This record gives sequence, C-alpha cells and structure tokens, in this order.
Amino acid sequence: MLSTQDSSIIPNEWYNIVPDLPKQLPPPVDRDEKKSSIQLLNQILPKAILKQEFTFQKYTKIPEEVQEIYAQIGRPTPLFRAKGLEKALDYNGKILLKYEGATITGSHKINTAIPQAFYTREEGSTGVVTETGAGQWGTATTVAASLAGITSKIFMVKISFNQKPLRKQIIELYGGEIVPSPSRETKFGTEILSRNPDHPGTLGIAISEAVEYALEHDLKYMLGSVFNSVLTHQSVIGLETEKQLEILGEEPDVLIGCVGGGSNFGGFVFPLMRKFKETKIYASTASEVPKFSKGEYKYDFVDTAKILPSIKMYSLGSDYVPEKIYAGGLRYHGAAPSLSMLVNSGRINSSDMPEDKVIDALKLFARTQGIVAAPESGHAIATAIDYVKNNTDQKETILVNVSGHGLMDMSIFQR
Repeated sequence: MLSTQDSSIIPNEWYNIVPDLPKQLPPPVDRDEKKSSIQLLNQILPKAILKQEFTFQKYTKIPEEVQEIYAQIGRPTPLFRAKGLEKALDYNGKILLKYEGATITGSHKINTAIPQAFYTREEGSTGVVTETGAGQWGTATTVAASLAGITSKIFMVKISFNQKPLRKQIIELYGGEIVPSPSRETKFGTEILSRNPDHPGTLGIAISEAVEYALEHDLKYMLGSVFNSVLTHQSVIGLETEKQLEILGEEPDVLIGCVGGGSNFGGFVFPLMRKFKETKIYASTASEVPKFSKGEYKYDFVDTAKILPSIKMYSLGSDYVPEKIYAGGLRYHGAAPSLSMLVNSGRINSSDMPEDKVIDALKLFARTQGIVAAPESGHAIATAIDYVKNNTDQKETILVNVSGHGLMDMSIFQR
C-alpha cells in the first residue's frame, strides 16, 4: 500500500473550481473611466498567470519543473489522525489533520509562489514584488524567487514587521528585500504616513504599495491570495488529500480551514467538494476581522489605493483597518470571489474565533499533538474544538487543514 507521503500523490494538474460553481462568477470591473485596472494586470502579471486567472478550463497541467520543486519543498504534506486531541476532548469520532506546516517554509503559501516565480522567469522578467501580512507569504516568495534565480522585494504590514523580527531575518537570508508598510518607497505609502506616521499598516495598503512599486520598476507582482489563479495553484492541497483519504479508507463528514483571503481554504476544500457533496464545511475567520458575519457581499476594491480591479466578494471595506491581532494572515478585509459566492449561497458556513480562544486552542493542540501551529491555523483548530464540544454525541470524521506551523510566532503566547 502507498504511504500517504508517497511522491506519486503529488498531482500533475491543478483544479479550477470556476466551471463547477453553481452560477457564473461575477467578473472583475473597472471603476475608473480614464484607465483600465483590468488592463493594468497585463503589465504586472505573467501571461500564464493572467490566463489561469480568467480561464474556464477545469484542469491545468502543472509544469514538470514545478512538480519537481513541489517534491523538493516537502510535497505531499502528511495527512494523519489527531489521536492526542481526540483523547483530550473525549471525542468518539475521528479528527484528521492535513499538515501544510511540513513544507520548507512552514506554510501552504509556497504552493503558489513556486509557479508564479517560475512563470516570471520563463517570460524573462528579472524580479518580483509583493506584500505580506504575517510573513508566510513573504517568506514563500523569497524562497521561490531564489530558486528561480530572480530578485524579490516584500512590503510587510508594519505591525507584523514589528511583531515578528525573525520573519525579516529569514526573508533576508533567502535573498529578499523587506520593508515595513506603509513605507516612504511609494507615493501611496508616503501619503498614508504624512497623515498618520504611526499607522500600523494593513494588507490593503501593502498590496497598493507592492503594485505601485511593480509598475514603477518594471517588475512582476506576485498574487498572495484572493485571486482565482492562486486558489487554483493551492488545489494541490485538496487533490493530495483526496488521494490520501482513499489510501486511509476515510471519508470526511466535516471540513474546516481558516480564511484570510481564502487561498489555503479554497485549495483544501474545493477539490474535496466534488466528491464529498454532503460534507459540512466551516470557514474559520478572526472575530476581530468578521468579513463573513459583518461584511457585505458586494463589489469592492482588492487594495486600499484602488489600483487593482473591483471584485464581488465579502468585504469590510478596502479602507478597513483591523485590530492588531497576531494572526496577520487573517487581517485582510475581503475574501476570494469563489469562496464568497459559496458562503453567500449557504454551501459553506462561517465561524468567527476570538484571539484568546485561539491561543487556548493552540496550547491544547501543542500539548496533545506536539505541533505548534500558526496563529492563523489556530482559528481552524479552535473551530474544530468548538464543533466537537457542541456535537459530543456524534461520531463524525472531522478533517482540518493546518495551514502552517507557528515556530516563528511564539510571541503570541506572551499576550
């Protein structure tokens, strides 16, 4: 029998959910009559990424070199049973974990960074620029760029930049350049700082700075989440999980993942929804950034400067400044259009988790499973614990996507 970590489990195609959605996905729109933000994407994205962004093709072949690098960086990631957590909760069902913290960068973000850097190099561009919240995406970008032989520059949300000095060090170790956002390296960042020199930063501001910098310096912009091409790349998580479940002879009753912009969640859940049609699904968000419970399902801007197109999604507003929670990856104001549509239709449930409850869940998880999970992943774990406590008579199989490890996030336990 195959091991659930056998390299043959790595898929050779990505899955795109758009053709399988219950209705057509609302397209991005321009809000500026003088210039097209959609046309702007042609300047800052590799052609292959742009094609994947707007395609209705269900499957896209993964380039062989990308497949090889996937194996090099730790794919397939393990799927295993959380017996320690089950025992601590006195749960008669099963809790299964898909552990993305096993990649070399410690999170799922590398799954899309690798192909984006690969396509950038193939088109002859010399470097990439992007934003990062908690730092996982910035780390993945610099690793992917380094492996592709191109440069990388990262605008990191200032509050996370200050909270997480080790992220700055590892990004520089991999050859990346990192600056806190808002910064004085862009016009938009300078404007923000002129109004508020102590602004903590947001992902919306950092995205604006990265896009502006890419345009000014003829670099390619790396998409970290929200966009469909990113969720397509992340489908390796769910596609691997599907094969691993077959090996283990398991079928999930409940799927749980955390949501910032929606990339790890969509990559995990979307491929599994095709086969397990009756499965209950929970998208776990931060109570401090309640995009699904208090946001609106509407057209809104991806970034605060309103440079990129407006997309239909659940949003708290592109100018929203979230609380300074430690889970920086969940501070984004919106969510992927495909995920937003499925939440709006009722197919996917949302679950808000406050930071104090997440910290308790992370501690219990570490002491029962031996894994220090990322603060973002802690929201999914907290939702799973709540589900078990509220369904004590059930013997369901709960499958949780642990999107990354938290070994660089130990400061959260001092709060």
